[in-house]
Amino acid sequence: MLIPSGLGAHQPDVRDATASAPLSVAVLDRLGFELQAAYGALMQAQPPQRLLDLIAQLDSALAVQGGNAEAFRDGLIAMLPDLRAFAMSLVPDAARADDLVQETLVRAWAAQDRFLPGSNLKAWAFTILRNQFYTECRKTKREVEDADGIMAGTLTAPAAQEHGTDLRTIWTHIAKLPAVQREALLLVGAQGLTYEAAAEVIGCQTGTVKSRVSRARSLLTSLLGMPATRVSA
Repeated sequence: MLIPSGLGAHQPDVRDATASAPLSVAVLDRLGFELQAAYGALMQAQPPQRLLDLIAQLDSALAVQGGNAEAFRDGLIAMLPDLRAFAMSLVPDAARADDLVQETLVRAWAAQDRFLPGSNLKAWAFTILRNQFYTECRKTKREVEDADGIMAGTLTAPAAQEHGTDLRTIWTHIAKLPAVQREALLLVGAQGLTYEAAAEVIGCQTGTVKSRVSRARSLLTSLLGMPATRVSA
């Protein structure tokens, strides 16, 4: 079952003001299955050779580094599918998504002394990737909030295109979500981050993440044509 939450730029959003009524367990289970199936297709994609080459370079670096470098390297490699899936949810172009992942790995490795062992490595790495994404967007003066839904027609995950019409349909509907809701939903519902960890990645309050996820789940349920049975008050 999905853990509830949503995605987007860290800016105030009046749509977060009130949360929608809670959905039933059956609806949440169904929605969780659909979302994880769509996201799972991204995580199964094979990494490109350049990322494999970068990992080989990290292996070589272990020969001259001691301490916790090996455990840190292993953690980064283990989350590579998660990093690629998160990057692909931010940009519709697979090559650019891999650029983000490569830059994230390089920056994370260089800053490993600032990572606190035992804390959430995934949330830490996701924060680096997300910050890099918005830095690049600002450099190119690209509209990252996508308030008018301009990206909705193009945000179709490459991996989903190879897995039939059902996954393409799901990704098309995910792309229609407001950016801030989409981000929170994917971080919590697909990546499995806690509300607190997702809030750390996005840079907002935990309550804001909960609200965005709740709204995203309700909207996605409607877009997918699922019966929106709600919990009685």
